[in-house]
Amino acid sequence: MNRTGDFIWYELLCNDADAAARFYGEVIGWQVADSGNPAMDYRILQMPDLDTGEPNGIGGLLQLDDAMRAGGARPVWLGYIHVDDVDAALAAMVAAGATVQMPAADIPGVGRVAMVADPQGAPFYIMKPIPPADQPDKTSLAFAHDKPRPGHCAWNELATPDQPAAWQFYGEHFGWEMEDEMDMGPMGSYQFLRHGGVIGAFAPCSGDPGMQGWSYYFRVPDIDSAIQRITAAGGTVMHGPHEIPGGDFIVHGGDPQGAAFALVGARRAA
Repeated sequence: MNRTGDFIWYELLCNDADAAARFYGEVIGWQVADSGNPAMDYRILQMPDLDTGEPNGIGGLLQLDDAMRAGGARPVWLGYIHVDDVDAALAAMVAAGATVQMPAADIPGVGRVAMVADPQGAPFYIMKPIPPADQPDKTSLAFAHDKPRPGHCAWNELATPDQPAAWQFYGEHFGWEMEDEMDMGPMGSYQFLRHGGVIGAFAPCSGDPGMQGWSYYFRVPDIDSAIQRITAAGGTVMHGPHEIPGGDFIVHGGDPQGAAFALVGARRAA
């Protein structure tokens, strides 16, 4: 069962859900299913479970409409963080300097959700999901907290110009703690984030709005093959591959609709 502070879902806001499904299906291998909600165009991203073969939900595709775009929405990846009480958490975060991007609302059969931006402006969702009736203790594996799982998120990284303020905010509301840090020279330190296990990091960055915010690293079996698929499918490789501690490699890319994304995986090519 998930607890407050767990990442439980990832979502891509996009202009063309069909095109986004094709791109990420080719690059990462996600299977796409309809959510069954007739009120909105929402697709579910899935990967077969390594042990059972049954589909695990990783995230969703939400197609932006004209009203959303007029309000400033753009293609972007967002993460969902579990809370026990959305309304209480939202009020506490606003009191601590967060801003409401989407008021709390119920999604029938799914749960209660709201979108906020932290005091430095990084957006994310908070959510109290409704567990399946036949699996009341089900734990989300969208973030692969147990073992490396292709197609699942493997790392949650916040680039922030004010790491002490980020620790105060996220530590207070989600119980996150610093695991360790890695010196990055003049840039500062890369501070590892623990919540049960290590789930990501806070990275230093400038105050440029284009440089800060959350990045979610999805695992692929072979980073070099994934790079080839990115460009073949019309995406852009912006940075990488770069080796990280442990021997994996990371890549930062942009999809054809302008959303930034990140991948992590082994380098198997000769």
